[in-house]
This record gives sequence, C-alpha cells and structure tokens, in this order.
Amino acid sequence: MKVLLLNGSPHKNGCTYTALEEIAKTLKEEGIESEIYQIGTDAISGCRGCGACAKLGQCVIKDKVNEFVEYAKDFDGFIFGSPVHYASACGSITSFLDRAFFVNFCGGKKVFEHKPGAAIASARRAGTTATLDQL
Repeated sequence: MKVLLLNGSPHKNGCTYTALEEIAKTLKEEGIESEIYQIGTDAISGCRGCGACAKLGQCVIKDKVNEFVEYAKDFDGFIFGSPVHYASACGSITSFLDRAFFVNFCGGKKVFEHKPGAAIASARRAGTTATLDQL
C-alpha cells in the first residue's frame, strides 16, 4: 500500500510538514509506503469554471494540479495537510484540491475514487475543526 501525503503549506519544512513527516514515520512502522508531495510557493489559481477539463481531461491552467492528478494514480490513499489561516485551510490547498477533484471527476479519471483519505491541520490556536471540515 502507498499513501500520498499532500503538504498544502507554502513552508516546505514548517509545522504542517513536520506533522506529515510524523504520519509518514508511523505509516512506515506499519509497513505502508508514503511520500510527501509539496504544493510549494508557486501560485495556484482557482477554478475558472470553464468546463474545459470535461472535454480535455485536464485543467487548462498550467500548474501543479494536472501533474498531481497523474502522479496520484499510483497511490492507494491520501492525507491532505494544511495550516490554518483565519479559521480555514490555506487558499493554495483549497484552490488546488477544488481543481484536482474537478479534473478527476469531470475528466473521468477516477484517481481518487474508492480510496481512503484523511486530513490534518496545524494551528497555533483555533480554527482546526473548521479546517478539517473544509478539507
């Protein structure tokens, strides 16, 4: 089994990464392979609602979203991690997942279908419950 951990934080080695790294260690102890995928600091645009993904099978916006959907095919489960920004998931992971799931569904890829998923949120104070609900 292979699990893909998505780091939605712009900070490559920040608190969200540290939490995902701990999860990766635990998965390894259980004999489960895992890998952390970093969204990074590149701009992630929101969905334009153009519907091109339904026709083309991929998003017309050229960033990491199409790469991620293709890459995710080889994994059996997913864990999405985000820092809490103003009581919600950070904007980059929200836009990223909106488009990835839309491309997956409308493009007929079924990459995430029937695969388990989980979420983690890292926060200094409040907002984790709302963030987990959002993810």
